[in-house]
Amino acid sequence: MSGHSKWKNIQVRKGAQDIKKGKVFTKVTKELMLAAKAGGGDPNTNARLRSAIAAAKAVNLPKDKIETAVKKGTGELAGGNIDEVTYEGYGLGGVAIMIEAATDNRNRTVAEIRHILAKGGGQLGESGCVGWMFDKKGVIELPKKYAEEQLMEAALEAGAEDILDEDDSWEVHTTPENFENVRQALENAGLEFLSAEISLLPKNTVPVDAETGQKLLKLMDALDDNDDVQQTNANFDLPEELLV
Repeated sequence: MSGHSKWKNIQVRKGAQDIKKGKVFTKVTKELMLAAKAGGGDPNTNARLRSAIAAAKAVNLPKDKIETAVKKGTGELAGGNIDEVTYEGYGLGGVAIMIEAATDNRNRTVAEIRHILAKGGGQLGESGCVGWMFDKKGVIELPKKYAEEQLMEAALEAGAEDILDEDDSWEVHTTPENFENVRQALENAGLEFLSAEISLLPKNTVPVDAETGQKLLKLMDALDDNDDVQQTNANFDLPEELLV
């Protein structure tokens, strides 16, 4: 994909369906549990949990659901026994695909992901086969209504690496370590986000034709629809006709 936000815009097409099916709630709930499991249940000392709570509030997850997920993650309540797993694979044309999952049953999840990839013309690869093609970055997307100077003043001072013009939005990139500082600085400046997350961005992209692009989008949708999949990223560059 030519630009992280363009890929996100493709995903937005099915956003309403995801909400109806509870997919969004499932994903943010699992991230709350994982964040609490990794760094404790106090958002004041756990930056990942602060970000997870902000994401949960952004999709209107009820406060009691947030609190329950955090308590499950810390072990205060039962049901928080989930692990983070990253799978690497290939799509049509040798496209590299990274799949981040949260699961309570690794055998079930890997079998389901292998089946989805195979059905979509791809295959599951070994650990490390494509991971080197991606960089882990904090990505904060903001609407174009803000002037670039506004973003630069707040973001760069807080440690942002870059601010990209993605046509209909701004994208602020950070290291994972500086993500929370930059997110907080932008929030303190009164700026609204379209999205804010730690993501795997491809170092280079592979152009595909419209037919292959459609098939790859169908595959990525199928992966995203799996309850255990938290995030997917790939390195294909869609033709403009599929980005409208």
